[in-house]
Amino acid sequence: MNYFEPFNSYIDLEEMKLNSEGELIIRKLSDMVDMFQNKKAAEEALKENPIIYKVYNVQIPEESGHLQHCISIVYPGKIGNEYYMTKGHFHKIKETSEIYLTLKGRGKLIMQMPDQKLRVLDMEEGNISYIPPYWAHRTVNIGDEPLIFFGVYRGDAGHNYGIIEEKGMSVIIVEEGDKAVIKNNLAN
Repeated sequence: MNYFEPFNSYIDLEEMKLNSEGELIIRKLSDMVDMFQNKKAAEEALKENPIIYKVYNVQIPEESGHLQHCISIVYPGKIGNEYYMTKGHFHKIKETSEIYLTLKGRGKLIMQMPDQKLRVLDMEEGNISYIPPYWAHRTVNIGDEPLIFFGVYRGDAGHNYGIIEEKGMSVIIVEEGDKAVIKNNLAN
């Protein structure tokens, strides 16, 4: 049997990143341009190709028995009037749950079952959001500062982005006036 060594990670609350960084995943607009509804605004913003979000993943074996954990940062911004968001995913092992602890910022956590059943939770500093098994999930930054949260999930869970990339979630979050509004996703 191979044993994994215990270790500490450190959340740098000034820089809002994980030390040691582990694997850094950077998602730019070019990685998800088709996920935004306003195609004209997306094409215009693509000229600058902004970073939409980053994920700092601790190096943990992607195996049963381990717990993956990460820090995610969704930057403030909009494409048209649609807020920056993560790609969203189901887990490859559908029976996987996940925990998000919001460290900074304001956002929405969109969760959706395969049958389109939907829940949207607020994300604010100190919130602990529970994502049950079988629910797809996406985070949306509705504030003017980075939305930063800590996530924990089973080591072998995997990510299935394909369904969300193809069909999207059933709702989007847009700014109307000065408010975040949940709207039906017309592309879904």
